[in-house]
Amino acid sequence: MDWIICFIIAIAMIVFSAAAAFRYRHAHQGKKHFLTSLQILFAGVFCSAFFCLLPIYAQVYLETSGSILKTITSSLHTTFQVFTIDVDSEDILKSVSIESETFRSFYTAYLSILFVCAPLLTFGFIFSFVRNLSASLKFLTVYFRDLYVFSELSEKSLALAEDLKQNHPDATIIFADVSAEEQEGEFIEGVKELNGICFRKNISGIRLHTHSRRKAITLFLISENETNNINLGLKMIETCHDLDNVSMYVFSTRVEGEILLTQANKGKIRIRRVDEVRSLIYNMLYDNGCDLFENAKPDGETKKITAVIIGMGQHGTEMLKALTWYCQMDGYTINIHAFEKDALAEDRLTADCPELMSEKYNGKKIPGEAQYTITVHPGMDVTTNSFVQEINKITDVTYVLVSLGTDEMNIRTAVDLRKIFERMHVKPVIQAIVYSAEERKALEGITNYRGQPYQVEFIGDLKTMYSEKVILSSRLEQNALAIHMRWGKEEEFWQYEYNYRSSVASAIQQKAREYCGIPGVTKRNEDVTPEERRIIESIEHRRWNAYMRSEGYIYSGSKEKSSRNDLGKMHHDLVDYDSLTEEEKRKDSRATLKQ
Repeated sequence: MDWIICFIIAIAMIVFSAAAAFRYRHAHQGKKHFLTSLQILFAGVFCSAFFCLLPIYAQVYLETSGSILKTITSSLHTTFQVFTIDVDSEDILKSVSIESETFRSFYTAYLSILFVCAPLLTFGFIFSFVRNLSASLKFLTVYFRDLYVFSELSEKSLALAEDLKQNHPDATIIFADVSAEEQEGEFIEGVKELNGICFRKNISGIRLHTHSRRKAITLFLISENETNNINLGLKMIETCHDLDNVSMYVFSTRVEGEILLTQANKGKIRIRRVDEVRSLIYNMLYDNGCDLFENAKPDGETKKITAVIIGMGQHGTEMLKALTWYCQMDGYTINIHAFEKDALAEDRLTADCPELMSEKYNGKKIPGEAQYTITVHPGMDVTTNSFVQEINKITDVTYVLVSLGTDEMNIRTAVDLRKIFERMHVKPVIQAIVYSAEERKALEGITNYRGQPYQVEFIGDLKTMYSEKVILSSRLEQNALAIHMRWGKEEEFWQYEYNYRSSVASAIQQKAREYCGIPGVTKRNEDVTPEERRIIESIEHRRWNAYMRSEGYIYSGSKEKSSRNDLGKMHHDLVDYDSLTEEEKRKDSRATLKQ
């Protein structure tokens, strides 16, 4: 057998496997693959050693019958021995009978390197196995602890895990699907600080059934790939179907996620689909939304909230929709101006929420109906004088959200807006989305060269968005559940996202009603006067109308319940308060007043 051909193939095996391993480790970080770089290198070294040994055994069996089969089997057997340090390397090196002394030196030197590298790779696999065994043993020692289990190790999952560990120091953090490379990567120090456990296996392979039923297990399916999150969620439903101590958070903004998870037979598991953007906006309104009413400006017998949304991406659009229902309050009006570079911005919003943008309701003051004014300024570049002129026309701005997609644009635009408003002698609250936690921290309390504060609040960074307060929303969630329980069953709150979201929105605005001193809002249901009940029911129905329209619903065309069509997003109660039946009016007060 030709020594040169086998040597060239052996070298090619090493070069190819090394290149493939490098690509898997660096070009595809964060993605999961069937093979790891260690496995690819192992295969390359194995094949290389096999081809180097072939010509040696070809000489041994040259004159015997079945020489080809004997050559291949002996080469394979010796290759396995190389990896287990069970080979007489000196005898093999002496068997290299190449006439050219230079080539023979190269050949034997290369074989010697393989004899050293192969056992090291074997030890690597043994170490990896021991590490996985260590994770399984450590899992057994936390039997009586609450668990927070993440489907992967990433910047987002680590940020959320750090916040959870700070709030619940006795809980155990677990990361699944962590490859060998990731266990040596940039996030592993963070895992060590949390005293966390890393499993190589998929989250569905962790034996959660062996954990104490008295301790809570919270699962986070938090991959960047939403399809993976949804599919894994469906698999975890099958795996944990009978566990009543499991809660699962599936990160997905896509409609199919809601549909699939709603239809699945969830058993005893509590499941919530997490839309990070919506969670951030809702929690911001729940915690600080009352500032909108505090900063409202007198406008005759009422006070006016004038909000400016710069950028109609995810954050901007979500805030626009939320403001329409959140600001439904007696004594206040809400005007929203949205600026977007996309010339079709208004058309897209109207397609998504036709009745919200309809001339029948937008800008109209119909008694007992949601009242708001939305003005979209499409095709508007924030770097142009045309934008400045449009802003100058809005002389009573009280709130601004800047969300243009990049930290640089958001910071620059927020600072420019403060300059424009100073010239207009108005001082609205300005919030800007900044994704980098480091930049957000550095920007806190920023001033100009004379020490004058810009008074811009930066929100939306990784540590804020991926925190227990935003993602789990336990306090807000419990208030929402209490509202839902006044008219429905608890399992329906967790099972149907429609119920969950609607009750959360109601809980957010209910806190604002108390702040605004709406008569009777703090009383028990049986203690309110008829007039107080009418006011509370009217506000709640106005909020509900605006909320439903922001979700894309329209009036079904008939007041009959049978005309409701959730597939078509059509509802029979999308009418003014006075057009409701007495039964439906009572639902509005029963849902908001203490029982």
